[in-house]
Amino acid sequence: MHYSFKGKKVLVTGAGQGIGKDIAKTLFEEGATVYALSRTAENLKKLENECPGITTILCDLGDWKATEKALENLETLDYLVNNAGIALKQKLSESTEETFDLMFNVNVKSFINVTKIVTNKMIAEGKKGAVVNVSSVGGLKAGPELMIYNCTKASVEMLTKSMAKQLAPHNIRVNSINPTVVLTGMGIELWNKVAEDYRKTLPLQQFPKTEHCTNAVLFLLSDLSEMTTGSYLPVDAGDLLN
Repeated sequence: MHYSFKGKKVLVTGAGQGIGKDIAKTLFEEGATVYALSRTAENLKKLENECPGITTILCDLGDWKATEKALENLETLDYLVNNAGIALKQKLSESTEETFDLMFNVNVKSFINVTKIVTNKMIAEGKKGAVVNVSSVGGLKAGPELMIYNCTKASVEMLTKSMAKQLAPHNIRVNSINPTVVLTGMGIELWNKVAEDYRKTLPLQQFPKTEHCTNAVLFLLSDLSEMTTGSYLPVDAGDLLN
């Protein structure tokens, strides 16, 4: 069964590279009106060249007020994909306030801010919609060097449930996907030295690719999942079985 995104309007954050870029490009190719947000101008320029007609928004989501300004004139959407994220390795003994604030500002606060802006407009127009938060298996299991990052993703899990409960009366669904390691630029930077060893621990013996994450996002945005809200969908090659 295929669901058409033709004519649908969607904002994808963290769309300059990796999973977010793949989501934005796929939705654009499926006929959606796509607003692609990133803090990196060079990445947005590349995306514009690859997808003529896509609308890009340059914004650092770690800045609450700058985000409000960047999105204040955005039209009412059908869908939102909160994908922006920062992951830095840091053990407990090395933890700093700067790293904590950096990751929580982008990985948690921006999800609240952007979702508030987008869904307030949906509610004002009585428009049904769907939100997908890109989380991580790190929000569901502990890792020795990603403590702060894992805490941000655990926060996203509760955000997803809380948002889903608040927005359900307005016919707006909220779910998350939870990838394991995906060898994007960020994934390679974090996991390159141990990736092969980690891959061998996965029941399916392979890492998911960006398109696997995109497929999960599109399913949760579409009416194929119209009775699903407040849930998470692992894209993890069985990682959570370990």
